[in-house]
Amino acid sequence: MSRTLGFKLGAIALLMLLLMIPLLMIDGLVDERQGLRHEVLQDIARSSSYRQQITGPILVLPYVKTIHEWKTHEKTGERYLEERQRSGRLYFLPDRFVLDGAVNTELRARGIYEARLYRADTRISGQFRLPSRFGLGDELGFYRFEAPFLAVGISDIRGISNDLQLQLNGQTLSFAPGTGDSRFGAGVHAPLPALDAQGGQTLAFAFDLKLQGTEQLAVVPVGRDSRVSLNSPWLHPSFVGEYLPSQREVSEQGFNAQWQTSFFATNLEEALDNCVRREQCQGLFGRNFGVSFVDPVDQYLKTDRAIKYALLFIALTFAAFFLFEVLKRLAVHPVQYTLVGLSLALFYLLLLSLSEHLHFALAYVLSASACVGLIGFYVSFVLHSWQRGAGFAGLLAALYAMLYGLLSAEDYALLMGSLLVFGVLGSIMVLTRKLDWYGVGRAAPQA
Repeated sequence: MSRTLGFKLGAIALLMLLLMIPLLMIDGLVDERQGLRHEVLQDIARSSSYRQQITGPILVLPYVKTIHEWKTHEKTGERYLEERQRSGRLYFLPDRFVLDGAVNTELRARGIYEARLYRADTRISGQFRLPSRFGLGDELGFYRFEAPFLAVGISDIRGISNDLQLQLNGQTLSFAPGTGDSRFGAGVHAPLPALDAQGGQTLAFAFDLKLQGTEQLAVVPVGRDSRVSLNSPWLHPSFVGEYLPSQREVSEQGFNAQWQTSFFATNLEEALDNCVRREQCQGLFGRNFGVSFVDPVDQYLKTDRAIKYALLFIALTFAAFFLFEVLKRLAVHPVQYTLVGLSLALFYLLLLSLSEHLHFALAYVLSASACVGLIGFYVSFVLHSWQRGAGFAGLLAALYAMLYGLLSAEDYALLMGSLLVFGVLGSIMVLTRKLDWYGVGRAAPQA
């Protein structure tokens, strides 16, 4: 049957658009499976512990202040001295805060889904330098102080896995549940002995904290001088928060990161004052930094990214198919284009289903091999030659290899994609540089 070149190109373009329907359905299935996995991960986190944030320690000193105020009697006009009491708390941040932590990760499975948990073995130390007379000056005599305590905010206390013992100036004190102050949320606190109010006092503290969590570990740098060091065999750290590490090293053995901040950078005293006076504590908790232990590109994200390249991939495959048809003067029916296109779309469904059970690289190889083998076998009969079918299968395998490179290159995907399109376009221009396109449009291909 005689066909013009324009009709053939139009039919191919229409077919490419129609193939987007099953691709969009597969993309929706990816979102559905990803949502289901997220629900399972949240369920695992509910059974263990969520992401963790450490805020503190902060020294809290409750007080009752006696206030004397002269007032005038409304009827007699006599002046009298009224005495009343007001309770409150003084808050002191550490002068030095040091956290050293080693973090290991592990997988917890539920059905076909896995959640990554971490266990942080940390040592928190530092010192408080309390000002003389607690910074109250001559008003110290109006204050009556109650038992002080050290508050440590921990976002999910279910993750604490050791018996917390505070070392304070050579003494060993036990922690109790709760921060002792609702402003700091969940956590622990350690009751302290009475403090010397007259002279300045230095309190050196240290305690070990073993903490389990999921997804992310964050620290609020509460010290005037804060130093945090974390190391882990995790290969894909994502550093989060308002402050990046001052030093970091990521290798095949894991990562090692150090942060160093000061009050000049964090303005944490003002943030604490806003939390205490105005009940606006988001500024305090938001001044954090840490590391995320989430896979940067999981199988669902890789599959979703692969589908985004599907239209380009189908276009390149059809272009190679069309070149065989034009250069070898063969007749290829639109139904045959359709079957090849459906085979290309089926690759993404195979990839999604296999990657839930196998490593993504192995799932990709199996899916690509199945599609290349099927299409190569079919095209051998369409192009009337095993050699042409093998050549087409080789080109298709090269495209799948390039696609895998695009999926694996997190930072260079755009560059690699641009070079791929440029290379393919250049190849088509070279192969068709002597082709008489007007002749192709007039002539009827011979089977």
